[in-house]
Amino acid sequence: MSETRTVDVVISGRVQGVGFRAWTQHQAQLHGLTGHVRNRDDGSVAATFSGPAEAVGAMLRACEAGPRGARVDDVAVTERTGTETFAGFEVRAG
Repeated sequence: MSETRTVDVVISGRVQGVGFRAWTQHQAQLHGLTGHVRNRDDGSVAATFSGPAEAVGAMLRACEAGPRGARVDDVAVTERTGTETFAGFEVRAG
């Protein structure tokens, strides 16, 4: 069984107004991840992904491309320590 990995991510570029949050939720669910995603006031998108390390890695690679219409300039990843758990994957208000 894979080790659980939890990361906080800030995705910058043209990532608001292009369906990025809904796309992120769909992709996270496909990868079996929990966490959340929200828009930030600076125009970026912030997300937390938690699940099997391989699935989190795949999600991070997907975020580098994003959905059609998005332009991703940077994906900044911070590893999270601790035991916080999430129920499902949700889109949060910015």
